[in-house]
Amino acid sequence: MKRHIILMLFVFSFVLGFGQDKYPFAEEIAKFEMLDKQQMPPKNPIVFVGSSSIRKWTELEKTYPGFPILNRGFGGSNFKDLIHYADQTMFKYKPSKIFIYEGDNDLAQGDSPELVFENLLKTMKMIRNELGDVPVVIISPKPSIARWKLKKEYETVNAYFEAYAGYHDNVEFVDVWSPLLDESGMVLQDIFVEDNLHMNDKGYAIWRKTIMPFLD
Repeated sequence: MKRHIILMLFVFSFVLGFGQDKYPFAEEIAKFEMLDKQQMPPKNPIVFVGSSSIRKWTELEKTYPGFPILNRGFGGSNFKDLIHYADQTMFKYKPSKIFIYEGDNDLAQGDSPELVFENLLKTMKMIRNELGDVPVVIISPKPSIARWKLKKEYETVNAYFEAYAGYHDNVEFVDVWSPLLDESGMVLQDIFVEDNLHMNDKGYAIWRKTIMPFLD
């Protein structure tokens, strides 16, 4: 009897713990909902979604005055995370344009360029089903010192993204890879914080200039 009770308690605690597991970044997504209640987002905003390179662009909404920018970058997300949270980060806002930055963490986590591209296609299919022909701008995964060993994989993904944009209406590709390289083709050394992955103000200044023409 005692063994039976112990076993039941073990099973109950396991099920309870399993039920409390959250999908990655759930707390950040919940914070977006809280922010939306505190201050109504712009109507039909230009939504920037993606991983920490977007999330850490803390001045993004002030960077382009006159444009209804909404930053919904979260965690160290990848395409699968964006697909999971598509409604909370994109669809609910009925955006006038969407900028997507994913693929960086996907490659670092071991996804092949082909799988990254496949997940882009899944994302685009969802967007078209939910938002019709809303313009989408695909931001190329950026180079970094920390992930330079994956240079070839990044270049392949960027080639896939650029080709896709070239063959589809209302899709553009913005190359933030090339502006972050020096004349010899190596990644700039002075545009990152200490982790050699995330950008400092100088890096974001290059992004600002590069992305600006795609806002209109």
